[in-house]
Amino acid sequence: MKMVSWNVNGLRACVTKGFLDFFNSINADIFSVQETKLQEGQIELNLDGYYQYWNYAEKKGYSGVAVFSKKEPISVKYGLEIEEHNTEGRLITLEFENFYYVTAYVPNSQEELKRLDYRIKWEDDIKNHLNNLNKHKPVIYCGDLNVAHKEIDLKNPKNNRKNPGFSDEEREKFQNLLDSGFIDTFRYKYPEKESAYSWWSYRFKSREKNAGWRIDYYVISDSIKENLIDATIHNDIFGSDHCPVSIDINL
Repeated sequence: MKMVSWNVNGLRACVTKGFLDFFNSINADIFSVQETKLQEGQIELNLDGYYQYWNYAEKKGYSGVAVFSKKEPISVKYGLEIEEHNTEGRLITLEFENFYYVTAYVPNSQEELKRLDYRIKWEDDIKNHLNNLNKHKPVIYCGDLNVAHKEIDLKNPKNNRKNPGFSDEEREKFQNLLDSGFIDTFRYKYPEKESAYSWWSYRFKSREKNAGWRIDYYVISDSIKENLIDATIHNDIFGSDHCPVSIDINL
């Protein structure tokens, strides 16, 4: 199976910049998007052969995730069973016969880490959610997880040490998730690969210089790591300040 995840930073804008060309060419079994910045009815995507699932933020033009799947899931859940997390359209969980598929747009801890406390609460609650699912079936968790795990995962680690996405607290929470029974698919396949990024600031010609961060992931249950064929960062695909990431896996 091929699975793709892409923070599109506004789906309506991304559609004008080649989104459908990439979507059709990669022919994914499951395709997730984050930061759709949409309300219901603001876009009509004709994705022939795909079931569509959307979770919208209450705030207009903000956040939002969607999943497009060739196979109809057994069940779909939006958000977590915790009300404080469910106004921003950040999570969808799909249950299939052999696995759960979860896509997320993880909250940014914001400038001066002013939302770090909320971010840490989110991390604890999503870890519990994924571990509860993992008791029943393997889990595939993807999306813009808004953290560069290790120094190899961003261009300038020393200058960003206490910045959002590279704080000690956020990196520790991501490690805690992995330690609870999951792997980072890209690092599992390419543990030493440098300059592999999925997000670049629009400022300072960052993408041109490849001064980026790897903050978009596919994380899977340790129990299915041997099923993983490959993990790819599609840094040749434009249309957003993020590029798509994907995995090929036998399930």
